[in-house]
Amino acid sequence: MRLGVHHGTQAAGKKTLSLPSSGGQGIRQRRAATAWGLAGLVLISAAGVMLARVIDAHSQPSSVAGAFNFNIDPGTPLEGRPAPNFTLSNQFGQPVSLSQFRGKVVILAFVDSECTSICPLTTTSMLEAVRMLGSQAQHVQLIGINANPIATSVADVRAYSAAHGMTDRWEFLTGTKVQLSTVWHDYNVYVAAIHGNIDHEPAVYVIGPNGGERTLLLTQMAYASVTQQAQLLADSAAALLPGHPRVAKLVSLGAIAGTRPSTELSLAAVGGKIGPRPVRIGPGHPHLYVFFATWLEETSNVAAQLEGLNGYVTMAHQNGWPSLVLVDEAVTEPSTDALAGLLRDLGSHLDYPVVVDTSGRLADGYGVENLPCTVLTSASGEILLTNQNYAGWPSTAGLEAAVGRAEAAARRSK
Repeated sequence: MRLGVHHGTQAAGKKTLSLPSSGGQGIRQRRAATAWGLAGLVLISAAGVMLARVIDAHSQPSSVAGAFNFNIDPGTPLEGRPAPNFTLSNQFGQPVSLSQFRGKVVILAFVDSECTSICPLTTTSMLEAVRMLGSQAQHVQLIGINANPIATSVADVRAYSAAHGMTDRWEFLTGTKVQLSTVWHDYNVYVAAIHGNIDHEPAVYVIGPNGGERTLLLTQMAYASVTQQAQLLADSAAALLPGHPRVAKLVSLGAIAGTRPSTELSLAAVGGKIGPRPVRIGPGHPHLYVFFATWLEETSNVAAQLEGLNGYVTMAHQNGWPSLVLVDEAVTEPSTDALAGLLRDLGSHLDYPVVVDTSGRLADGYGVENLPCTVLTSASGEILLTNQNYAGWPSTAGLEAAVGRAEAAARRSK
């Protein structure tokens, strides 16, 4: 069986602009040549952004609720074959085997230990599914299998677990590349490292108390649908628990539309430079948005990066460039206090406003995949440039070059 959705850090056929990176404060060079550098500002046509969702045909049966919502995978029923056993090391360096959880429902996900795009959606949906199960969650075990063939140390899986608030909530397992490759092969999960870029299929298996594979789900790259995917995971687990308990929290599985830059919104600033009025985003005048989350601290110095963006603000005031807005992706934050704690530490050191995308609809509408993601929009609400396919913080020099290229392109189009 070959799964149908890949998580990758580089997309073929995209036209990219190579811009300077922010130097020593950038992401660890697992994605070596691509860390913003805005090494990935992607030129988008005036028609807007179309997010490609490649979904395995077998994962969308028409009889399942939400089958026409392409931002969730209702799951593929499996035949109950015994899930291949393995023994790997968890985030504490302790040996853990799948077989030791016989009698429990196991939610087994393949997660890149340094992922900044789809894996946080997977882990968030796993935690939310457990919360939905209430008291029955004691009969469910969450397991992550490291899907990064480069960052394979116990320290790597421990860092990811801590950043996402999961240290004591799951077993995140790793091993040697040979050991991990055996597990990937046994579960038919594609994993590859190409020039430092990690590509893997975001597979989540639900395994019954008798150790049989019962459902396969593939996480989709949609922030607004994390809770919907959690609902499906919780339903799949509940169906295997004694008495088939009712899931405590129910959500609609209908499609959730992203909020595009052509839609005007007013959002309250929660930090940074807070003015007397809400922050207006969308059309009206050009904007530069940086989408981020506090868990990026795993791979970069977030506070230093946010303070570094003040350099762009100074130049923007001098040159009439688009105003900067920092957007926190709340749906993947490890806790409701995470952003507040970061902003408390930064105090008034930021010269731009910080707003929160509470639903994930902004991220989806603006084409956000990897975090941090930088998006430049026009006064009419069109996306001009984005580094959606690459993770990395922008440098002042990189932003200056990006704005210059966008302005030149706008002049040529007149």
